[in-house]
Amino acid sequence: MSLPHISDELVEAAVSAAEAREVLADAFLRFGREEAAMQARIRSEAGGVKLSTLGAVIPGQEVVGAKVYTTIKGQFSFIILLFSSVDGRALATFDAGAITRLRTAGCSVISAQHLARPEASTLSVFGSGPLGRAHAVQMAEAFPLRRVLLVSRSSDPVSAVELEAACGIPTRLATAEQAAAEADILVTASRSPSALFSGDLLKSGCFIAAVGSSLPNTRELDDRAMARASLVAVEWREQSQREAGDLVLADPTALVSDKLVELGEILAGKARGRTSEDEITIYKSVGVGLQDIALAGLVYRRIVGG
Repeated sequence: MSLPHISDELVEAAVSAAEAREVLADAFLRFGREEAAMQARIRSEAGGVKLSTLGAVIPGQEVVGAKVYTTIKGQFSFIILLFSSVDGRALATFDAGAITRLRTAGCSVISAQHLARPEASTLSVFGSGPLGRAHAVQMAEAFPLRRVLLVSRSSDPVSAVELEAACGIPTRLATAEQAAAEADILVTASRSPSALFSGDLLKSGCFIAAVGSSLPNTRELDDRAMARASLVAVEWREQSQREAGDLVLADPTALVSDKLVELGEILAGKARGRTSEDEITIYKSVGVGLQDIALAGLVYRRIVGG
């Protein structure tokens, strides 16, 4: 039997960002209620070629599956294999570039809706690539943003013009210090091996979505950012505490264990979100299989049916 293959272009045409966020929130709620399970990322490497796999089982959405990808010279190639959790049939394969962008930005927005101030008006984005752009677009949908500050390694004014065109919000280039000090919502979508700014610069009430790294030896946030945060939300403790350099490299006095909560626990009412105007909150993402499989399931239902 030949399985349908669903391309990135079909994914982007099939679902909106808002629809993606709805199915992602449902998946994390189910995980928070212990009604879904995840398979942690496994990486294997030889000769400079890396193979990674991660997956999830979501009976309430009738899907199970895995994402498999290679990393060669810093470049990623993804594919998702989706099965039915009802009868075990293989359903489809997917390109995963569009799904990865949609689900990563979508979960940052879901977290922001619980951890950021609803009147947030200034978004700072570190990173002008597809992931940073996806975050700006989705944050602009969900919050009353009035300006976007972009920190880009290239410092090319065109990158700010392009981002403004994508998200519809006035955008300008800024220094790392300006972006950190003025942000109500701050997104780090870089590949920086070390902290991007001093956590002392962050203003009270700031929310940070740190999404650029899933390696234990790199970090985008320093100990001061961790120390000043009232809580740090993650997708899944088991995977995040192994992969997230922002957590692994943090001084234990800056990231005490009771600060760490899971997104699903917040959605299920088992952990608190933001409780005051002035607290600093963080969402640290490494990317988990639950996101990929939930979104692939939604796309499959829209395109193939069932």
